[in-house]
Amino acid sequence: MKLTTRNTHRAGRFFILLALASLVLAACGGQAPEDASSPAGDTVTLTLAAYTTPREAYRVLIPIFQEQWLAQTGQTVIFEESYLGSGAQSRAVVEGFEADIVALSLEADVTRIVDAGLITHDWHSAPYSGIVSTSVVVFAVREGNPLGIEGWADLAQPGIEILTPNAKTSGGAMWNILSLYGAALRGHVEGVPADDPEAAHQFLLAVLRNVLVMDKGARESITNFEQGVGDVAITYENEALVGQQAGQTYEMVIPTSSILIENPVAIVDVYADEHGVREVAEAFLAFLFTPEAQAVFAQYGLRSVDPGVAEQTAAQYPALEDIFTIEFFGGWPAATADFFGETGIYTTTVLEVPSLP
Repeated sequence: MKLTTRNTHRAGRFFILLALASLVLAACGGQAPEDASSPAGDTVTLTLAAYTTPREAYRVLIPIFQEQWLAQTGQTVIFEESYLGSGAQSRAVVEGFEADIVALSLEADVTRIVDAGLITHDWHSAPYSGIVSTSVVVFAVREGNPLGIEGWADLAQPGIEILTPNAKTSGGAMWNILSLYGAALRGHVEGVPADDPEAAHQFLLAVLRNVLVMDKGARESITNFEQGVGDVAITYENEALVGQQAGQTYEMVIPTSSILIENPVAIVDVYADEHGVREVAEAFLAFLFTPEAQAVFAQYGLRSVDPGVAEQTAAQYPALEDIFTIEFFGGWPAATADFFGETGIYTTTVLEVPSLP
């Protein structure tokens, strides 16, 4: 099956220096609504640390929440927003970036913050187990799909130039690798026998040999593609859709098989309590699960976890022939060790491609 579509940044200022990664923190203070008025001193600042992909959605959601909170409480909320690759963002929080809320690409990046003792509550107790949106892995290809890319197998063709982020810094990259390997293992890659780990490894190696650039995050990767680099970008579905909405003319190919990308949000208890913002942080997190907020996520290319919104947007987000979850690999602790640990499948395979980081 080939489905193709077309057209379509606490307190004060801060800088984060991430050694060895050359990461730039795009930070700016989220503004309160222009007509907001509140009692002197009745202002609160929330710091949101997010992965790069849902930036456009949050820039719509934040003003909506600010207006609602002001009307309900008379309090002005100012947001500080930071957007980085999910892994890099998670490590930044652990290393001292005092975010009150994290919105990340994958559960393993939240677990890192839990293990550091900064998230102390059961974040899975939020609606939908703390998963605020979902997505699938897709391919962005050049207008007209000149190379005829229809599925995973085509990415192993000699001479194809592929963009995918770096798994050391990007949650999106980890999803891409797991989706590719899982599709092969489940028999959804032409020419690769099902249930054959060695065949899946060889397919992963063949695709990695075609990777031209590994950027630090999913947004940087698709931006590089938009600037004319490469033949195909393995990316989040919503990255491709947002690009098309902005006027990019590339096309999107949805493979027959993909892992279900599940994006968590959580309050960072230690920092939220230290800053005295738990009440408003809890309110913002709850707001993100409302149908109103879920519709905004869907507007910007993310699949809604709200059943009603999902039904209303079903035509925009077609079903895949085969979709599987992280549980196929035994959950995130097992997948992290088995694929991205020191002797993991991806870690050892990428060493066979000297040109890659």
